Amino acid sequence: MEDGGGGAKSTRLAVRLCSICNQRKPALKRPKTLEQICRECFYCVFEEEIHEVIIDNNLFKAGERVAIAASGGKDSTVLAYVLSELNDRHNYGLDLFLLSVDEGITGYRDDSLETVKRNEVQYGLPLKIVSYKDLYGWTMDDIVKAIGLKNNCTFCGVFRRQALDRGAALMKADKLVTGHNADDIAETVLLNILRGDIARLSRCTFITTGEDGPIPRCKPFKYTYEKEIVMYAYFKKLDYFSTECIYSPNAYRGFAREFIKDLERLRPRAILDIIRSGENFRISTSTKMPEQGTCERCGYISSQKLCKACVLLEGLNRGLPKLGIGRTKGQNGVNKDGVQRVPQSQKNRLSLQSKHGNLDF
Repeated sequence: MEDGGGGAKSTRLAVRLCSICNQRKPALKRPKTLEQICRECFYCVFEEEIHEVIIDNNLFKAGERVAIAASGGKDSTVLAYVLSELNDRHNYGLDLFLLSVDEGITGYRDDSLETVKRNEVQYGLPLKIVSYKDLYGWTMDDIVKAIGLKNNCTFCGVFRRQALDRGAALMKADKLVTGHNADDIAETVLLNILRGDIARLSRCTFITTGEDGPIPRCKPFKYTYEKEIVMYAYFKKLDYFSTECIYSPNAYRGFAREFIKDLERLRPRAILDIIRSGENFRISTSTKMPEQGTCERCGYISSQKLCKACVLLEGLNRGLPKLGIGRTKGQNGVNKDGVQRVPQSQKNRLSLQSKHGNLDF
């Protein structure tokens, strides 16, 4: 008689193994490739892909002082950890430090900054914190009280970008790296297409921006999926803050994010395909592009007479918080008082914009 349990025994012996090392049991399925791999191989390919991006794009030079934009969230925490590891492993010769912005959001940013302070100790990286209150005289809590929950992300995005640059300059950084991942960049491509924003579309997929400015910005996670960053943080047991900003649920970017997630479920490579499409866009030579200059008031980079931060700050200080929200037309885009104009043709657009949150990012 045949052994009735032979089939079950054979099934038990035919255990699926990691598709890379073929030695250990798989611990996860990679969202990017759908490969079933073990934890050790995941660490290896995750870190090696980021290293290749850094080398292939010449992101750094030995001896550079590099500021890591650290919010305490998963992306910036993993970026700080991995960049510190790769710097030691491959002898990049970088002087790394953490740079955080305190937007002044009670119950969110104050808690996340505690995470960053722990990361400072865990990774042995110095930390510098700059605040909206010190730089602008306003916290995000104050701004939301003045403008409400519509368009508040415009203020935060504009102020945060400038705050990071000012903090990096204060610390004499040569480069600023951010945790923007592949999902973020794909969302930005779609949003710029929907807005018809040719200027931003032409540069939103650049892995390094501001090379002609004082402090270039780099995105080592340009081709790294958000899901894999989460998995890496989870398996490595990294200390990060996972609560969503209390003021962001109404942000217009959320619509693009949901669309990207739907595409990813249907076809995981869709995220990279959108990024590649953005890279391959070509703008007609006859298209007039904004000319880069500097703000007459604060000296920050701007294509207008006044930078967006100064325009928004002017509105807040004058008790007109909606001043400067939306696009403008006309010479320099400012009125006789040096404040950005919002033409009549834009008012209908603003009413639509306010239903879905901010269109600027």
